[in-house]
Parts: sequence; C-alpha cells; structure tokens
Amino acid sequence: MSACVFCEILARRAPGSFVFEDEACAAFMDIQPVTEGHVLVVPRRHAAGLADLSPEEGGRLFRAAQRVAAALRASGLPCEGVNFFLADGEAAGQEVFHVHLHVFARHTGDGFGLRFGPRYGRRPGREELDQLAGRLRAHLA
Repeated sequence: MSACVFCEILARRAPGSFVFEDEACAAFMDIQPVTEGHVLVVPRRHAAGLADLSPEEGGRLFRAAQRVAAALRASGLPCEGVNFFLADGEAAGQEVFHVHLHVFARHTGDGFGLRFGPRYGRRPGREELDQLAGRLRAHLA
C-alpha cells in the first residue's frame, strides 16, 4: 500500500500551503484548484471515509471549513459564495482515501457547476419519501 499523500503533507514530508491548523485538522491549498482559493480541510488522523471519523472529529472538520469559508469571503479573492464538497467513496468520486472537505470560492462566471443525473426532474410522492425516510431512520445510531 502506498503512503497517503494527505498524511505526508500533514507530517511535512510533502509540501503543503497551509491555511489553518489545529490539533484535530488542517486546511491547505488544493494543488489542482477548481477555482482560485480552493482549499482542502482534512482531519489529522487518517480516516478513509466520513463514517470513520468520530462525531467530534467530523464536527471539528466542518467548523474548520466554516472558518476557511469566512476567510475566503474576507480575503479579496473573487468570492460571491462558497461550496463545500466531500466525496465519500469511490462511486462518489473520492480519489484520495483520506477524508477531505473541499471548500470552493465561487463567483459568477467561474465555470464550475454541478451536473444532475437523469432522475433529477422526477418528484417522488410523499409515500415514497416517507418510506425512504423510514429506511434511513432505522439505521441512525
């Protein structure tokens, strides 16, 4: 198994342009930015997926991302809005299997967008939504 690039960056064995650090997580610039100011927020402890984090670790990750988002808005970079994106699993597009939350500065005309699948325009009935909600509730801890 090859070393995790994010663990290497956190250990300072690989370069990183850090924005924020505390004992639980760190934020650094993405080397292949979608928009100017694209930041990755990662937990210090290696965890492949979001469910591998404790609730406290997950909370710390999102609180750090919230601070990064505020910094993007105040920075003078083109930032009319902010998107968070977390790919959890290969089918979701995760390429580095160390949890990471993307924070994108957004502005009109930045060229970034989301593409929705063919089922997007379908509006399920309340009964179907209630059944799906029940299935999820049954698995909440």
